Amino acid sequence: MKVIAIFILFTFIPFPASAQVEKIRKFQKDLPSIKDSTQYIDQLNRISLLFYEQNADSTLFYALEAREMSYRHQYPKGLADATNNLGIVYDIKGNIQLALRYYNDAYNQYTAQKDSSNIVQTLMNIATVYFVSGKGEKSVTNFDKALRLGNQISHDSITALVIYNYILSYPGKFTDKMKAGLIEKADRISDKYHDVRLKLAVQQLRANDLIAGNKPKQGIELLEKTLGQTLDRQLYYLSMDILMDLGDHYLVRDQEKGIDYYKKALAIAEEKNYRMYAKDVNKKLYEIYLDKHDDRTAFIYSQKLLRLFERQIEIDRISGIDYIEYAVKDQELISAHLKAEYDARKLWLAIAVCILTLLSIVFLWRNWKLSSKTNSILTLQYQQLKSTSAALEVSNHNYAKLIKMVAHDLRNPIGAVSSLSTLLRDESLSSEERQEFVELIQESSNSCLRLISDLLKTDFSFNEAELKKEKIDLSAFLRQALTLLNFRAGDKNQKLVLHDTKPATVTADRDKLLRVLNNLIVNAIKFSPEGETIQISTSRSKEGVTISVKDRGLGIPKSYAEKLFDPFTSSKREGTAGEQPFGLGLYISKQIVEAHRGKIWFESEEGKGSVFNVFLPNDNSVNS
Repeated sequence: MKVIAIFILFTFIPFPASAQVEKIRKFQKDLPSIKDSTQYIDQLNRISLLFYEQNADSTLFYALEAREMSYRHQYPKGLADATNNLGIVYDIKGNIQLALRYYNDAYNQYTAQKDSSNIVQTLMNIATVYFVSGKGEKSVTNFDKALRLGNQISHDSITALVIYNYILSYPGKFTDKMKAGLIEKADRISDKYHDVRLKLAVQQLRANDLIAGNKPKQGIELLEKTLGQTLDRQLYYLSMDILMDLGDHYLVRDQEKGIDYYKKALAIAEEKNYRMYAKDVNKKLYEIYLDKHDDRTAFIYSQKLLRLFERQIEIDRISGIDYIEYAVKDQELISAHLKAEYDARKLWLAIAVCILTLLSIVFLWRNWKLSSKTNSILTLQYQQLKSTSAALEVSNHNYAKLIKMVAHDLRNPIGAVSSLSTLLRDESLSSEERQEFVELIQESSNSCLRLISDLLKTDFSFNEAELKKEKIDLSAFLRQALTLLNFRAGDKNQKLVLHDTKPATVTADRDKLLRVLNNLIVNAIKFSPEGETIQISTSRSKEGVTISVKDRGLGIPKSYAEKLFDPFTSSKREGTAGEQPFGLGLYISKQIVEAHRGKIWFESEEGKGSVFNVFLPNDNSVNS
């Protein structure tokens, strides 16, 4: 994971996560006893910085409180530290533009105070943000400035961090001699401050250097030794990159050993709730097992990835903090301070008007013009930030829609797998029946994997170019679909009956056409009473082939008809056994059918049942 563990860039906290929580609690407990305002502000900033690995919301809260007090007490150092912590918050949240804004503000504030050590730190933070965003030239420029200044200051612990991040980010930027000299310097600094965590990070650099210098055996041995030392000291966050490096190196020469390192990294990430690492490791393992054609194991890791995305959405929802809104309010706060300072000057000018000559009046008029222009600029900036906030809200809504669609389309194949697995426990089954059930389970599992792959690449606006068309024996296709759904109908003692017609072959995307058929039959099951019979039939005409699904269930009220195919439609009801509606199935089905140049419609009478028809035109169908 060469994003260089973005959350440990800012400071090396020399104690494990449990001790870090203890430290936070101690600092919070000490707050009421601090009487000096500057010391109180410094304590708030310490708590804010310690929270960044635990809870970004808390980092934001304490940083804002520290900055507000710094403004009131005119404390420049507290203001700079709080501004830098705000940069960390937006960096963690992945908002690169806002992170750069606060880091640059902190850099300017530290420069005004001539605080060299923190100037180096903010330059390094800016460089790493540019690196993550792919702006290599700007990243290298800021790293060079940080390293140059770091070599001139007496308190050089921050210099070792610059060396560590610079070499990890751009190992090819240095000659072997330069790299060896910088690593040696970082090692001396770690000895000077007895910083064990930094010492181990330097060992990681040495190992990577040996591997790059055609000494892979020595490098990997040193990397494994460093891993053991980090785990012994419970430095789990530092161990993650080392585990990933070892996995990458072993994957090409001993795949199983490489996979073992990835699994160790995943176990730590899940135990310690390192969601960014967990996402990357799950994705890597999913791709490995997919390449090995181990669909079953690949499916396990795809499910873990899905749960991670759902968990992140839940966390963002529960936190209740709109970070963009805070940024807008922050801009308003700065504007208010500027306006207050401006009003004070204006008051002095007003007093001076009584004494000064006409020249003073002209000066005030010019100053008023400047004020109007400043307010216009600030208003424009506010509107731009407001638009950004609205765009982000739409993005969040679309992401929630994606998750609901994933859940909806995975219900049918996963339900089939569950039912077939239960039937396999029946000892009276013949070997032929067991083989048939195993094949059906495999087909449903493969359908899940293909569906997940499609979902990762689509925005649900289906078009014909994206379809994977093939010739399909319609009778065999319908029989297979009914076999997979018979178990669903059996839950309500219902029967699925296929009225076989003359053989026909259609040219269509098998998976997507199966999704349409599944949605229509599942709807018929849902809205039909127990013991009912659901009929599936086909018919041919000069224009094409029509597939019909008929039930004698609840029927569709006329008031629901117009909006029935809308996404997340309001025209939805519970099924006859209390099944919950989603309002997605018919919307997805309509998208797929229209991508095949066909059409979907229904005929229904409330209380007497419904018939849903899918028509595929001749350019999608040919006679057998």
